[in-house]
Amino acid sequence: MIEGLSHITLITSDLARMSLIMSQVLDGREIYSSGEETFSLAREKFFIVGGQWIAIMEGESLPSRSYNHIAFKIAASTVDTYRARIERLGLDLRESRPRVEGEGLSLYFYDHDNHLFELHTGTLEKRLERYRRGAAA
Repeated sequence: MIEGLSHITLITSDLARMSLIMSQVLDGREIYSSGEETFSLAREKFFIVGGQWIAIMEGESLPSRSYNHIAFKIAASTVDTYRARIERLGLDLRESRPRVEGEGLSLYFYDHDNHLFELHTGTLEKRLERYRRGAAA
């Protein structure tokens, strides 16, 4: 039986640049760096982001961008703060998809390796509640 999510691994062409995203945008706390050693496939670092273990590992960037993404929960009052962090690192903000009222707000951004991240203010419960009310609500 699945107990929960263990970790997420993202491959990056530049560990230092991705470390800035993890720490300066996502409030991640670095808990491990392999340095020049490799216990896995390549040099790597581990972060805790919102209680979740995120591993970043050196390798080739994704060849293209898609809507596959990782979403992190943020408070609505912090949207502008996070937008400023994203802009400060020169990351590409993606226009949010059309939303219905009550679904929450999102900031989408791509890193330099074509990973898409979402910072979202809503919850599953609120989204399902809104969808149950239908399009006319």
